[in-house]
Amino acid sequence: MLKAAIIMGSDSDLGVLSAAARILEQFKVPFEIKILSAHRTTEATLSFAASAEKKGFGVIIAGAGGAAHLPGVLAAATTLPVIGVPVNATPLKGLDALLAIVQMPAGIPVATVGVNGAKNAGLLAVQILALREKGLGVKLKAYRDDMKKEVLTKNDKLGKAGYKKYLEGMK
Repeated sequence: MLKAAIIMGSDSDLGVLSAAARILEQFKVPFEIKILSAHRTTEATLSFAASAEKKGFGVIIAGAGGAAHLPGVLAAATTLPVIGVPVNATPLKGLDALLAIVQMPAGIPVATVGVNGAKNAGLLAVQILALREKGLGVKLKAYRDDMKKEVLTKNDKLGKAGYKKYLEGMK
């Protein structure tokens, strides 16, 4: 099975990106986590991206805050899909990172999830890898079926209890 990579510009991003790691673990997707900075370790970052496919990676999740160049730098050095996770790390609450990641120049795309959206980045990585690993597609379908059942169960419970009693039960 192809691996996923989770790359962050700083260890302070791990709290956000750990949600992607948990999803990959849940789906039993092998992955590696690295701290590589677009600005402070440019050569190492470019080297990783350039060799990632040969090392068995199939997708890269890259989280960054502020100027958030990391996902774009990685995408420029590989043809593997790169998923950008804007991290809320500045007084702008991640909006700066979101705009930096989503506004890539034509020809170098980065799939972008919402601010601190590492869980969705993990799920998107699983979807991408499922194109080659059919077993992942089966697991994704089961995951979504479970979500649907959970919502319908909550809806039934709400209908039976009424909103005030339902809210009390949530405390």
